[in-house]
Amino acid sequence: MILNPDSQALLLLCSHLALSSSLEYSPLSLRDWNPLAKKLQSLSIRPATLLGLNTEELKELLGIPEEVSERIARLLQRSGSLAIELERLESLGIHVLTRADADYPVRYKQRLKDAAPTILFYAGEKALLGQPGIAVVGSRHLEEAGQVCAEFVGSACGLSGLVLYTGGAKGVDSLSMNAALAARGTAVGVLADSLEKAIRDPQKRAAVSRGDLCLVTPYSPSAPFSVGAAMGRNKLIYTLADFAIVVASDVEKGGTWAGATEALKEKWVPVFVLDYPQMPEGNILLIKKGAFKFPHPFPGSYHQLKTWLESHSADTESEPLQPSLF
Repeated sequence: MILNPDSQALLLLCSHLALSSSLEYSPLSLRDWNPLAKKLQSLSIRPATLLGLNTEELKELLGIPEEVSERIARLLQRSGSLAIELERLESLGIHVLTRADADYPVRYKQRLKDAAPTILFYAGEKALLGQPGIAVVGSRHLEEAGQVCAEFVGSACGLSGLVLYTGGAKGVDSLSMNAALAARGTAVGVLADSLEKAIRDPQKRAAVSRGDLCLVTPYSPSAPFSVGAAMGRNKLIYTLADFAIVVASDVEKGGTWAGATEALKEKWVPVFVLDYPQMPEGNILLIKKGAFKFPHPFPGSYHQLKTWLESHSADTESEPLQPSLF
C-alpha cells in the first residue's frame, strides 16, 4: 500500500495499527490531533515534516512540552511495523484514507469539521463515499411496516441510481442494503465493528468485488463491537447522504435516537421518520422534534422517492459548510 507522506504521518500518530502493547503512549485522539493540526497550519508545516524528527527537534519546531514531543516522537518510530500491517490489510482488500488525502470524503470535512475522523479504513469502491444518496437507519427489531419501508427505500435507491447509506447491523441496515444490491444498485455500510470480519461474508465480498458496495469504518479494522463505537459512527452515516429516513426508534435511548436527534440539531440533512398508526413512540417524538413524516405506504413508485423527498423538505435550511483541517 503506497501512502503519501502526510497520510503516513497521520496513521503513525492517530491509529492503533502496529502499536506495540509495551508502548506506554497511546495514539492521538481527535481531541489531541486537532490542536496539533492547527499548530502545523499556523506554522505552514505539513504533517510529513514531523517524520524522522526526534523529541528535541519536535519540541523546538512546535513549541510544545517535552512530554508531548516525546509521545509524538515515539509514535512516529514504528514506520517499519506499520508498513507490514498495511500490507497485510491490503491482502484482505482493506485500504486507508486520511484527512490528508485528496479523495477523503468532502462531506465529512464540510459537515463534521474538526469532528471528521482522522482515519478511515475501507473495502470496496471509495468513490461511492459522498455520492448522492439516502441514509436509512433504525432498530434491529421491526414491525412489518418497518421491514416494508427498509426494503422499499433500498430498492428505490438501487433502481434510481442513488447510494444507500446505512450501518452494518441486522434489521433495517441489512434489509435496506440487501434490497439496494438486489436491485443492482450501490450501497455504503458504515461499520461500528470489525471490517475484517465483515468482508469475510460471501455476499458482501461479492458486492465489494463488483464495485457495488463500500464498507467503511473509523475504527481499527479488527475492532470488536462496542456501544460507544456504534454511537460514534451514527453521524458518519447521516453526513454522507442527501436525506435520512428513520424507520424505527426507541425513546431517548439507543443509537438510532441519538443519531437522529443529533442530525436534527446539526441540520446535516433533512430527516424523515416513518409515520404509521402503530409506529414506535420514538418515531412520534422525533416528528415532534422537527423530523418530517415519511408515509406508510409510500404514495408513489420507486423512481419518485427522491423527487418526493426534495419537495417535502424544500424549506429546510442547512448550516453553512466549511472544510476542516487535515
